[in-house]
Amino acid sequence: MSLEQKIMTDMKAAMKNKDKAALRGIRAIKSAILLIKTDGTGKELDETGEVKLLQKLVKQRQDSLDIFVKQGREDLAAVEKEEIDVIQKYLPKQLSEEELTPIIQEIISQTGASSMADMGKVMGLASAKLQGQADGKTISGIVRTLLLS
Repeated sequence: MSLEQKIMTDMKAAMKNKDKAALRGIRAIKSAILLIKTDGTGKELDETGEVKLLQKLVKQRQDSLDIFVKQGREDLAAVEKEEIDVIQKYLPKQLSEEELTPIIQEIISQTGASSMADMGKVMGLASAKLQGQADGKTISGIVRTLLLS
């Protein structure tokens, strides 16, 4: 079942259950999918594209959440947090730093990276291998830590 089909099914369920938080998040995903389908390029949204889209939506909301928290707008921050939780349900399981570290260490040893000058090479491979399982910021932090130690 594609992401779009899951979204439609879940949207109907959220409407029936009168779950406003879930409905907001699901509608945001549906809107983003619709924008991609009608952007004129004619590209189909594959599984990789779906994951990238969902990660982008989470990142946008996380940025807004950070701003709202800094400004003391807890009401708006709560709305963003609810939407993040809904959108993350459609993403693959996110790996923790403890799970990511050995994978990244393996990539570093495969590439023979030894300094920060090799960070780009390691990040390219790590991002490709861990696509959808961790965000770039987390991967970057672990790579930086491992290369500096």
